[in-house]
Amino acid sequence: MKIAMPYLNGTVDEYFGRNGEFIIVEADDGMITGKKILTSETALGDLVGMFQNEGVEVVIANVISRPVVEMFFYNGIRVITRASGEVEQVAKDFLSGELLTGAACRGSGNHAR
Repeated sequence: MKIAMPYLNGTVDEYFGRNGEFIIVEADDGMITGKKILTSETALGDLVGMFQNEGVEVVIANVISRPVVEMFFYNGIRVITRASGEVEQVAKDFLSGELLTGAACRGSGNHAR
């Protein structure tokens, strides 16, 4: 499985696509097996193709616009929003089913699954 996240100084960038840097985390059997940083100066719509070429199945982000979420969704890429923190920990939490989104951190009890 490959997970893409907007990347800024080792963390999930607060705003998807703001700086054009993304990290692709590769995992197998719930363990991180590789990481790759991509830089893109293309339009947000072009990210769908780039992520599909990389084999990305899931995008994890904090703030991302609805049209971009829909682009990914309609192209078979799952999107999880309102996630923040250090990218490796976010990926590990997602893989273990323990990723809390911003809503859950404020006490709603929701988990991103």
